[in-house]
Amino acid sequence: MKSVKVFFDIEKEEQWLNEQLQKGYRCTNISGLGIYTFEKTNKRYVMRLDYQEYLPKTKLEEYKGIYEDFGWNYITDTLLGGTRYWQKKDDGQSEIFSDCQSKGNYYKRLMGYSFSLGIMFLAMSFGLYTDSGPLYHEGLWSMNGVLFWKAFIFETPFVLLKLSPVILAVIFGSYFYKFYRKYSMLKEK
Repeated sequence: MKSVKVFFDIEKEEQWLNEQLQKGYRCTNISGLGIYTFEKTNKRYVMRLDYQEYLPKTKLEEYKGIYEDFGWNYITDTLLGGTRYWQKKDDGQSEIFSDCQSKGNYYKRLMGYSFSLGIMFLAMSFGLYTDSGPLYHEGLWSMNGVLFWKAFIFETPFVLLKLSPVILAVIFGSYFYKFYRKYSMLKEK
């Protein structure tokens, strides 16, 4: 079975993948375009996701070795680092972070990821708005009747496309805040 999904929240992605496992579908591959490949299984599995920056080959092998020693199977990752996908048979030991410090480091990595993407999209939006002028064509507001509505409907997708960097900056900013709150709660324990 194949499924196409796009996630911006790593925790929601992990939750969705585990829901698929509960339905009896084990993940076998994940492409960078959000295409998930599953196979039917009658065994119980658990899946965990970790976010890591780019790791050189030796560090990546060391990283994989640590998790594989605890029974985790490495599914895949993105080309330049990022989300790492781990899966294993459910044996009651389903957490990949063994203590508050490692869980805190995980949230710090996610904060850095969402902050850098948010800043990138914010900078991209400043570049778009300073170079291209108003959102809608200037003559749109002087049109009347059916001609106005046809032009308005035609231009709306382009306006949404122009606004997408701002929308994505806000989304990643909210994720930064979410991960910051989780990190802060761990620090208080």
